[in-house]
Amino acid sequence: MPLTVQIPYTRLIDDHGQPQADLPAWIDDPQLLRAFYQDMVLVRAFDQKCVALQRTGQIGTYASTLGQEAIGAAVGHAMTAEDVLIPYYRDTSTQLQRGVAMHEILLYWGGDERGSAWENPAVAEDFPICVPIATQACHACGVASAFRIRQQARVAVTTCGDGATSKGDFLESLNLAGVWQLPVVFVVNNNQWAISVPRSLQTAAPTLAHKALAAGIPGEQVDGNDVLAVYDRVSQAIQRARAGKGATLVECVTYRLGDHTTADDASRYRSADELNAAWKHEPIGRLQRFLHDHGLWDEQQEQQLQRDITERINDAVERFRNMPPSDTAAAFDYLYAELPAQYQAQREQLQARLDARGGTGHE
Repeated sequence: MPLTVQIPYTRLIDDHGQPQADLPAWIDDPQLLRAFYQDMVLVRAFDQKCVALQRTGQIGTYASTLGQEAIGAAVGHAMTAEDVLIPYYRDTSTQLQRGVAMHEILLYWGGDERGSAWENPAVAEDFPICVPIATQACHACGVASAFRIRQQARVAVTTCGDGATSKGDFLESLNLAGVWQLPVVFVVNNNQWAISVPRSLQTAAPTLAHKALAAGIPGEQVDGNDVLAVYDRVSQAIQRARAGKGATLVECVTYRLGDHTTADDASRYRSADELNAAWKHEPIGRLQRFLHDHGLWDEQQEQQLQRDITERINDAVERFRNMPPSDTAAAFDYLYAELPAQYQAQREQLQARLDARGGTGHE
């Protein structure tokens, strides 16, 4: 029997930047609206630089957010400093907003552990990027459980792709969040492709938000290319969790305009016509048109933004390139709470060789 439960769907502005519903009162904040746009333009430019760095062998495999910038920008602004982000590998924008530095993100994708040891104390409790699929949902429930035990009015926010919603870790986390009424928000980036598997073959559920129903928590869809709608609904979900009303699943319907990662070639499994059609719905142009229509953005501001972004990214790349080498022996230091004896011996052997070369401990 097919599911007949209707899942709410929210869109505030269309592809042309025209309102599609009564706009919430916070829309009257021009500083916030411009911040959305600036953050999305920044992460798209940073994405392009990261891909170029990977192609030239300066960082490793990288996961682009091309076409999905609205989700990260909205989630970052919806969270408060007291909340905790439990991200996956496509959350560059949210991490930047919360205080992770660009050169640290480059270090991470360059395979350097210092890319997860952020200098900014504002993100000290945020989790590092999670690459295994859906395990971050379990971590988020642990964080939310701690908040509940401590009676803290804080919220765990975790993100994942559409493919992760078919994993046991995700479904078990939803179940736990529902049973324990945990203060956690699950944000699903439904970009239509789990690497090469399309959404139509990923699950038989009418929407990914329907998966919340079995867990007894609210599930809803939002236009993931509409940063205003994503911010509004994620903010409401966070406020609900903070008020002790439990978890929410927010499915953001968008499209992955790039490859899954730089190790992928999406042209092998999707058509150029499909990709070209999806470009008509991308989020940055939509918000730019809305801002122009309301007198909140102009060409002079655009040119200044592009200059500022170029300078910021170039500075970050230079800082990344000029970082001193990491401690070679540190490869042994962060896997175990107490290093097993056999590894301790290996570490000592390596350190002795490094000392013999000059005692720097770096290679």
